[in-house]
This record gives sequence, structure tokens and C-alpha cells, in this order.
Amino acid sequence: MNKLIYLSALTSILLGAVNLNALEVGDKVSAFEALDDHGKSWKSESFRGKKLILVYFYPAAMTGGCTKQACAFRDDQAKWKERNVEVVGISGDQPEGLALFKRAEGLNFTLLADPEGKVAKAFGVPAGKGGSIDRFVKGEKFTLNRGVTTKRWTFLVSKDGKILYKNDKVQAAQDSASVLNFLNQKNTP
Repeated sequence: MNKLIYLSALTSILLGAVNLNALEVGDKVSAFEALDDHGKSWKSESFRGKKLILVYFYPAAMTGGCTKQACAFRDDQAKWKERNVEVVGISGDQPEGLALFKRAEGLNFTLLADPEGKVAKAFGVPAGKGGSIDRFVKGEKFTLNRGVTTKRWTFLVSKDGKILYKNDKVQAAQDSASVLNFLNQKNTP
């Protein structure tokens, strides 16, 4: 019985430690870089001092909740531009899978590939095993591969690189509206 209690306590401690490095509101975000949906290098430093960056992590391209989330950001893109916010979606998918997702859903913002989970780790976003899924687009079958599967978390980063907003309990379809509501309430520059 004591061994069971000990193992349970140890498991709780270890699982709790997973998020010890998670960024919180007010923390400075280190510069990060990843390949975009065109296979080109995208650097957060390009936006420092110029724009807010909305970074949302999602588990997998072309899946139910992730598609609803991406389409909400797509549909609100004019509002994001009006607020001078660069929207960036990040998953463990490969760039070619992201390009397909972007094309299939008419997405109008950048998607970044994080197949090794390096960017997720820098933000403290939990990531598990990757995988692959088959999807049909206009009758053609595609296999999308991802190196890791991240949790669905959203961050808003200030022009000077600090976390203004964090949500680690994201409701996929409401994510865009939730962050816009935060911006409207805070009147964030």
C-alpha cells in the first residue's frame, strides 16, 4: 500500500513538472524560428517592435477542432490586421501538410511546422507522440505526417516580446473571438 501511495505521489510530481517551464503572462519570449507552410524560414524577430504576434499551438492539421480553430482565425483576419496582429498557427506537421491544410481551407495567415516540438518546448506547451492521417482533397488522397502532437494553447506576444495573454484551456472554435475579446477589454496597443 505504501508503495502505491509513493508511486502515485511521484507520478503527480513528475506530471506537474511537465509545465514548470511553461511561459506565463509577463514572461519574455525567446526569439524563435520555424519553417512556414511554403518551406521557408519564418523568424519571430522580424516582427519585434512592429506587431503583436498571436501564436496558437494546435494538435494536427486537417482535423475537426483544429480546422474549426483555423477557420475562425481566417474569418477574423480583417480584425487581426486592424489590430496590427500577426497570427501564426504552429503544429508538429510537416510544411507540405501545412500547405495542403492552408489551401484546402483557404487560410490567410502563416502556419509553422514544429515537427521536433522545439518551439512548443520553448513556450512550455506539452507535446506527445506524432502520427499521420490520411485526408482527401478534391478526390485525391494525401498523407499528413507530424513529428509531435502538441496541446492546444494560445499566446499573445507584445511588440517587445512579452506574453500578454495565455490560454491553456482553449475552446477551438472560440479561440479567435476569445483573444479579440481580451484585446478589446485591455485596449492593448
